Amino acid sequence: MIQFRCAVLAVKDVEVSKRFYGELFDRKVILDLGKNATLDGGFALQEDFPWLLDLPEDSVVWKPHNMELYFEADDFDAFLEKLKRFDVRLVHPPKKHEWQQRVVRIYDPDGHIVEIGESMAVIARRYLAEGYSVHETAQIIQHPAEFVELCRTGKL
Repeated sequence: MIQFRCAVLAVKDVEVSKRFYGELFDRKVILDLGKNATLDGGFALQEDFPWLLDLPEDSVVWKPHNMELYFEADDFDAFLEKLKRFDVRLVHPPKKHEWQQRVVRIYDPDGHIVEIGESMAVIARRYLAEGYSVHETAQIIQHPAEFVELCRTGKL
């Protein structure tokens, strides 16, 4: 059987990236092999990526704008306050999507896009607490009613 294990990000300095993801996102290193570090949450950092894959150094594209890491925050406002303590480049300032999720996208030290969104479960519970039905909430947040029901019952 073949199993997916994690995504690997090419980084210029694994120590800088470990600090960034550790301090801002509370990610813990679960395996440190020097130039490769696996973090909890399902991704790893790899320094000297071209060497590892036997690729020309100039073939690695930095800041490609073709993928992102996605995180959700239960307390989005608290995350935005925490973010102010870090020197990060924004892809865009915080905004709200039509499905009512507030998000901010930033660049990590190597130019990878990182999205931090307000937890959709938190959003669903907020609308339910305001008196909206499961069906109405599902329509507002553009998620299946089954998802909203799981949020209502505390299973998400």
